[in-house]
Amino acid sequence: MIVYQNTKEDFSNDILTNEIDRIIATQIKQKTGKEVAPNELKAFKNSLGFMDKVLQDRAIPDDCGISIEYHIPQTSKRVDLIITGSDGQKDNVIIIELKQWSEARLTERDGIVETRFQGGYSHTSHPSYQAWSYAALLQSFNATVEEENIGLHPCAYLHNYEYDDVITNEHYSYYIEKAPVFLRPDALKLREFIKRFMKYGDKSNIMLRIESGRIRPTKSLADSLKSMIKGNQEFIMIDDQKVVYEAALELAKYSHEKNKNVLIVEGGPGTGKSVVAINLLVELNRRGKFAQYVTKTSAPREVYFDKLQGAKKMVELKNLFVGSGTFIKTPQNTISTLIVDEAHRLTKQTGFLKMGDNQIKEIINSALFTVFFIDEDQRVHIDDYGEIKVIERFAADAGAKVHKMSLSSQFRCNGSDGYLAWLDDVLQIRETANETLQSANYKYDFKVIDNPAELRDLIFEKNKINNKARLVAGYCWDWNSDKRPSEYDIKFSEYDFKMRWNLKSYGSTWIIDPSSVNEIGCIHTCQGLEVDYVGVIIGEDLIVRNGEVLVDPSKRSRMDKSINGYKKLMKEKPEETKTLLRTIIRNTYRTLMTRGAKGCYIYCVDAETREYFRKRLSIPPL
Repeated sequence: MIVYQNTKEDFSNDILTNEIDRIIATQIKQKTGKEVAPNELKAFKNSLGFMDKVLQDRAIPDDCGISIEYHIPQTSKRVDLIITGSDGQKDNVIIIELKQWSEARLTERDGIVETRFQGGYSHTSHPSYQAWSYAALLQSFNATVEEENIGLHPCAYLHNYEYDDVITNEHYSYYIEKAPVFLRPDALKLREFIKRFMKYGDKSNIMLRIESGRIRPTKSLADSLKSMIKGNQEFIMIDDQKVVYEAALELAKYSHEKNKNVLIVEGGPGTGKSVVAINLLVELNRRGKFAQYVTKTSAPREVYFDKLQGAKKMVELKNLFVGSGTFIKTPQNTISTLIVDEAHRLTKQTGFLKMGDNQIKEIINSALFTVFFIDEDQRVHIDDYGEIKVIERFAADAGAKVHKMSLSSQFRCNGSDGYLAWLDDVLQIRETANETLQSANYKYDFKVIDNPAELRDLIFEKNKINNKARLVAGYCWDWNSDKRPSEYDIKFSEYDFKMRWNLKSYGSTWIIDPSSVNEIGCIHTCQGLEVDYVGVIIGEDLIVRNGEVLVDPSKRSRMDKSINGYKKLMKEKPEETKTLLRTIIRNTYRTLMTRGAKGCYIYCVDAETREYFRKRLSIPPL
């Protein structure tokens, strides 16, 4: 998606007539449904005015292309400004990151500076790192760039920034070489940089070719894991991902018995929590800082073990990837770093026998430094105990300093923040401005299907591409096939539909086994993992009546342990338990409906619920 696209000449006219801000605001509203804050629009207009001055050179052709706010495929990131044209040999794209900064502070962290925002000084990516990472993402995701030999040339322009020993410091030279940074006195240098690549105009609408070109398949963490464990960079961390990663490395470096640290990282589905976590695991162990990756659920670990066969001995892998109940008897402060993924799934005690004292307490006590990656909106079990306030309390008890950060850069769901916001609004988890999914440029594939057989066939068809499509369902049907393999668990006789829950023989690798598309998974076999396309059967535990999303825990299977004991709790604490059940059931479907990177198709058993989702797809008539 491109918010604004024009020639250099028409762009200059829009600046001259003071129309550029209105045009951009209108386009953003039309294409994303979002309003632009007046101060943000004013800042953008100011920066574009400086760029217009740079472009006022006859050697830069009037028919060069100017694109503003280009949405990088598969992510939620947008490039401030792009110039397109030719040097006579090949087509070129100049990617420009615009900043209004006037000051910054040097840090020890790779590619990270501190600068002043509304809330004070904060760590953020160096502008050169940011511009380079955007170019690298575009190169990675868009096959047209490579196939048509289109040159990408990133740079940054800080038009208010005077020379100092911060932005151009040697510490950042690696990224400045990849993406030059131009400051307030450098307008002429930036002009010369542009002229090197823009000797001729854009005769073939380069951005349209890129925009409509072939998008490479999204790399999954599981598929890239073996290469990552060997130290190869498989994922380029952008913006807040890079900031969190570098902060964690620094905290790990300086943590010791008298300086214990806990880092809490909040992030929704697809924000890169697991990618940052695995990169931390690899880098810290490479630096000699013994680190372990911790999850409560076994499914991610079993998938990783499967993918890492041959990379390391299994005994080594089981020492890197461990369960959250591992630390019951671990001596205090004996581990350098523990990296806890899906921290919202931690339980108070471990296993059916309720062993140990408290998982969060045991984890924090065992390590000098602990990172908790958490999304409280993915709490899906009555025993899920991982909450930020609980982590903070045990960190304080252990004398550890707490640091809090967040991840918002979206990769899953085709990089669409809009889909996730819409889903939260539809499930009435939180109110957002995303009332519908209607958008001419919306690329996430979401469909409401009228019968389960059609949903099954659609997932089977998608799975033929690369074995990355699966059916999942709310746990509303008994798992009879576990004891009687010939039986079917989920049946809709009127649609000639009958399937089984996932087989035990897969262990926890159901989501990647080539044969498992013939079975249906549940929250316990897919949380923390992803596919390209997910089909979700929404049972009668979640229904809509007169526009209100309701839950009915009695419709859950008696075999489902996620709400086990709720009837007793209802007698003891009725209102608190009702709130907890609403949270668990809504979060369960939120999690299931965000497992697909490219698409989600749903079938609702309840007809009124089905119609509710269908109506929420588009703007109702006036």
